[in-house]
Amino acid sequence: MKGGKKQLQKLESRVRELESEVESEQRRGADAIKGVRKYERRVKELTYQTEEDKKNVARLQDLVDKLQLKVKAYKRQTEEAEEQANTHMSRLRKVQNELEEAQERADIAESQVNKLRVKSREAGRNIVKEETFRLTWLAKEMHATVSSGSLVCS
Repeated sequence: MKGGKKQLQKLESRVRELESEVESEQRRGADAIKGVRKYERRVKELTYQTEEDKKNVARLQDLVDKLQLKVKAYKRQTEEAEEQANTHMSRLRKVQNELEEAQERADIAESQVNKLRVKSREAGRNIVKEETFRLTWLAKEMHATVSSGSLVCS
């Protein structure tokens, strides 16, 4: 019996070892399942975050597209405004030239009036006086037109 007891003890010891190994394997299996579940949750979180990022990228791309359209519209408006400004500057220069020419004509007319006055005094003729009056009136009208800025340009 001694041999049987020893063998029984060996077997019991082996059973305990095997039970311990089984428990250890069960714990490792449970830990592995926990790890798998943890990684599954992490994969779900990352998948959700990726989807949200894709949505944000799409929204931002849409915003970029809209802003690019606005930039194009602003550039077009700027070009149109520059063209209009150039047209106005051209008209302004033309009117300034016409104004200078009108002032020169008014100065010439006034000079002629002064010359006629001198001749009128020397000759004492009524005809010259009438012509002087007419030219004086014309010169005043031209100065008034120039001064009032009512010079018509087309």
